[in-house]
Amino acid sequence: MPEYPEMEHYRRLLAERIAGQPITKVLVTRPKSINVPVETFEQELVGRTVWFVERRGKMILFHLDNGKRLLLHLMLGGLIRYESHTLLTPEGLPHERPDRTVQVTIGFPAGDLCFIGLRLGYIHLLTVKETNAQLADLGPEPFDGRLTLEAFKARFKSKRGSLKNSLVDQHVIAGIGNCYADEIAFEAEIRPDVRISAIDPEAWERIYNAMHAVLKDAVAHGGYMELPLTNDDTLTGGYNERCRVYDRGGEPCLRCDGTIVQTELNSRKLFYCPSCQKEG
Repeated sequence: MPEYPEMEHYRRLLAERIAGQPITKVLVTRPKSINVPVETFEQELVGRTVWFVERRGKMILFHLDNGKRLLLHLMLGGLIRYESHTLLTPEGLPHERPDRTVQVTIGFPAGDLCFIGLRLGYIHLLTVKETNAQLADLGPEPFDGRLTLEAFKARFKSKRGSLKNSLVDQHVIAGIGNCYADEIAFEAEIRPDVRISAIDPEAWERIYNAMHAVLKDAVAHGGYMELPLTNDDTLTGGYNERCRVYDRGGEPCLRCDGTIVQTELNSRKLFYCPSCQKEG
């Protein structure tokens, strides 16, 4: 599932291409992916201009010129693909489309098409009030200036589970998922399965700093998921080669002489080095 770095990278690329552009066509092939009747969805969008593109946690928000929002959550197995100057068939369908299933296609001038695959995700048309209500329970962004070290520690005070389970809890911090929780724990030299109650006070600063360092580096290298937005997008997936523990089970640790362990925690994959990551 795309996390903060992937969605922030997509947001930047999409903003460059569609901010200020009118929507020229809409094609929905699975009504369950949207929250209103297909006809309403199409009528509400065609002719509207995308003012700007925002990201909140793992979601992308398209702000429209009539004040409404498109809220996109790719969830597991979702994709975004943007094709420029796409040729259409006589039926108005694109000649070129991603290999994977596409549920919603949004067109822009010059034949540009944004393909959205939504295996488990959704794209909802919402008012400002509805958008705010849907996002109300999300935790703060990792780089929110108000999320000081003390505020960060306070987010975990009531948690009783493991560090990883708390890091991926979107009510605690928005945008972190399986991959980056493990990478943050590795950077902080602490095991991701350590209980919150067992974490030393000194370790919280390491975790806080590790969150910023890992996510900043991941955004700069396009995240770990290899699903480029466009044909000339060479950055997406660049962080995959920089992952130090995630999906590296059985490989040597890049920091010590240990071996990366792969196990499970509450049905989630878990990666860590037992030699240099502490249990508290």
